[in-house]
Amino acid sequence: METYGIGGTEVPGDASEAISEISQNRTLLIEQLTADAPFKPEIVEGLTSIDDVFNHFSPSVEVEFQDSEGVTKEEKLSFNGLADFGVKGITAQSKFLKDLTTQNEQFVKIVKQLKSNKILRKALENKETKEAMLNTIYALVKEIEEA
Repeated sequence: METYGIGGTEVPGDASEAISEISQNRTLLIEQLTADAPFKPEIVEGLTSIDDVFNHFSPSVEVEFQDSEGVTKEEKLSFNGLADFGVKGITAQSKFLKDLTTQNEQFVKIVKQLKSNKILRKALENKETKEAMLNTIYALVKEIEEA
């Protein structure tokens, strides 16, 4: 006859290997934190917080980005906490992604101007004024490149 205490969980031993549940007040995190698999498994004890895990393993990854012209650029991303896995955390580490974000913001501003600026829209509808504006923009770009 088996006795049970308050809050106990019964794990029947029908199978040859009984698997017990993890108690409700425990958390189990399992994840490969590096790009390369370890040579032999390592048991690390004494890591009591997520910060301890990140400090011990120092996860990082080599990433290859490709720009609009097909040129590849390699960068190394390091992860020091869970926030580094988010969009802001990854973008903050990458010059390539920062440049893309800036470019995207500029495009959004241009689209907003095109939608709200009636004078600009009218100027772009007329072929001659549109061509004059483009020539002015090209001249400004050339002047900036030469400076």
